[in-house]
This record gives sequence, C-alpha cells and structure tokens, in this order.
Amino acid sequence: MSNTILLTVYTGLYKSDSCLDKYEYKPISITPTKVTYFLYFQACRLQKDMIFFPVLGLSFREILLSFSEELEYSILGVSVVLFLIALCLLIWQIYHYCTRFPVSQRPADILSTRSGGFQYATQTNDPKMEVHYEELSHRLSPGISCTNLGSSLDLASMADLEEENIQGSLRFSLFYDQLQSKLVVTVLDAQDLAKRDFSHSVDPFVWVRLLWAEREDEEQSSMQCVLDEWQTRLVKKSCSPVFGDQFSCTLAEEEVPRVTVRFEVRDFDKYSRHGILGEARAPLNSLKLSYPLELREDLQVPKKDMVGEALLSLKYMPTSQRLEVGVLKIHTVCHPNKTERALYAKTSVTCNHCRLRHQRTEQKKRREVTVFNEVLTFVLPDQQIRECTIIVSVYEVQPSKKSSKHLIGHIHIKKGKTFENEHWKLMMQSLRQPIAKWHLLFI
Repeated sequence: MSNTILLTVYTGLYKSDSCLDKYEYKPISITPTKVTYFLYFQACRLQKDMIFFPVLGLSFREILLSFSEELEYSILGVSVVLFLIALCLLIWQIYHYCTRFPVSQRPADILSTRSGGFQYATQTNDPKMEVHYEELSHRLSPGISCTNLGSSLDLASMADLEEENIQGSLRFSLFYDQLQSKLVVTVLDAQDLAKRDFSHSVDPFVWVRLLWAEREDEEQSSMQCVLDEWQTRLVKKSCSPVFGDQFSCTLAEEEVPRVTVRFEVRDFDKYSRHGILGEARAPLNSLKLSYPLELREDLQVPKKDMVGEALLSLKYMPTSQRLEVGVLKIHTVCHPNKTERALYAKTSVTCNHCRLRHQRTEQKKRREVTVFNEVLTFVLPDQQIRECTIIVSVYEVQPSKKSSKHLIGHIHIKKGKTFENEHWKLMMQSLRQPIAKWHLLFI
C-alpha cells in the first residue's frame, strides 16, 4: 500500500484584522508523517489564540474590581457636576446671543441684515432720538457743529451721557508770573461731588490740561494742542476733597490769551475706566492774572476738544474676511516752543466693548502734516467685522525719553444702533475698494 494519499484538507490563514473562521481550501498530496506535524501545529496555534481573549477579559475585570464603591460614586458625582457646569455655560451663551440685538428692532431691518445687504442706515422720526443726538452735539467745544460729529464720540462718552449725574463745584486759583514767564495753576478743593451708584462713595482726583489754540478767534472753532497736563493727588472716599496741588508751566505773555485751562474731575477706579464727575474751564483771555485769582466754578458736562484731523482709508473684503485700515496723514497743531517730537497711531478693533485686535504704526517725526501711508490688516469673522468699532488713537512721544508717551486724540468709526458713520457706510457700499476720508481728532 502506498504511503502517499490524496486528501482535500483546509489550511487556516490567520490574520489579526479578520475573523478566525476564514479558511482557504485546496487539494494537496501528503504523507502520514506530514499529517501528524500539520495537525499538531494547527492545534497549538488555535490554543494560543483562544487563550488571549479570556486573559484580556480577566485583566479588565481585575481593573474594575480594583475601584471601591466610594470611589465609583465620587467619580460619578464629579461627572455630574462637570455636566451641569457645561449646561450652564451653554444656556448663558444662548441667552447672551439672543439678547445681543434689541427687541424693538423692526422686522424689515432684521431681514435686510440676514440677507447680507449693505443698507444699514435707517431713518427714524422718533423725537427722543433727535433729542439724544442734540445732547451729544453739546458735548463738543463751542463752534463745532453737529455735522462734524461724525465718528468722534467714543463709547465712553455715550455711556457717560446716559448715567452721569453732574453736580458740585471746583475751587482753583490762577496766576501769571511776568518775571519768570510762568503760569501757575493751583487746584484747591471740590464740594458736593456726586456719588457713584454702585459704590455709594467717590475717590476723586483732578486732571488738569492746558489747551493752546491755533488762532485767537472765538467765532470760529480752531484746532488746539495740549501744552501740558497734570494730575492731582487722590483723595479717597470724600465728596468734598481738599487737594492743594500746584502746577506751573513756562509760557510767553503774548500766548496767555490763547490758553484755556481745563479741569476734569474723575473718580478713581482700580479695575475699570475712571468715572467722570464733571469738568470746569477757565479761558485766560478774559481774566486778569497779574495777581493770584481764586475762582469757584460749577462742574459741567465734559466736552470734546478738537486737536487735529487724520486721513484714513477703509477697505473691506468679505471673501477673505479682511478689514484694512490705512493711516495716511495726520494733521495736528504743534506749539512752536516744543522740542522735537514723534507721532504714531494705534488702531484697535473692538466688538461689544471687548478689544479683539490692535496694531500700531511706526513712529514718524511730528510735522504740521505727518505722513504715514501705512495699511493695517485685521482678519476677523464676518459677523464681528460688521458689528465692530474701529478706534484710532494718536500718541506723541519724545525720542529722548522712554516714558514720554501722551495721548493726543481719538477717532471712532463704527455702525451704531441709532446712527451710522458715513465713512463706514461708504466702505460697505464699495466692497474691495479703499475709501479715504478725513476725520476729526478729539480729546
């Protein structure tokens, strides 16, 4: 009898990423010895593969058994607390998004906004809005018309207009020393200052500015520049503080009539913007300062002073979600006796009172018209760009001193709830094209 037989057997092809019952059948010619070795090899491999899964299950069972019941309940409690925190954050975000837009917004305005149109300026015949706009115009210096208001009212001024309660008076003295050619300003005290609603107290200090006018003409408004500025000491929790701080500035006698002393009483706030308690002004052209002159003035609503103008360009590209702000030229008034100074502009983009991005230009030597010709690019989502506010702040620095920066003025360009800046409207109507326009600088 022959030792070779013809059998049809199956050989298992094991793969780690396939099932174990996947086989390939083929006829082969084998001997009894080969059959013995083949069966032994298949049995060993099958036993090894079947042992893996029970061992794996046993290891997981040992891990689960290692946790006590108290630890399991603790982990469950922490998970529930984290879930509740996440749920509260989600509800707060939904509420914040739903209350962002005013309830009184007209359906037509909502439809035009959702449709992506660019006709954002809406006309209104509400007399309250006209009164509000007229009150805003009174915050400017005399001679500046409401049509020049443009974008010059900042968010802080509008907030102050709604919540301010101006009361009290400020006592100060002025004296011009002809021998030393110095103007001496003394802040004496204040009385009956208004308390803040949230703190029920006030921590007052006085910010003093000397404003020098370009022309000595009261009928027409002229640009001004800040000759010098000082700050009195802080008096905590007092509605009738006593200061007694004295300041002096070198000034030629023929320039005294062009100077206005502006006293701005502020409430110190460590964590936020200082509150405005009112201001008092003293034009020196109508005062005789050959001897110390003591005055007491009632505090008034603060006004904005025009200190220059700037040529800005705006370009909006909706596809790439880019907003380009070009700082081209800045025209300011500089006192002849001032040493060499430099200017730079800082541009910030804010949304819902939060600053999103900011960039600054290079420093340029200050001239009557300082040329920058720089374009600052901001990449923001489309919704934020349409609701943002562009703030351009111009600063003056002295190259010889490191900490000599002081603010010259602000420009605000935005689309508000009740009005829309003309430059912003032209930018949205002329997409992908730079639109240049002059803006007034106010402080």
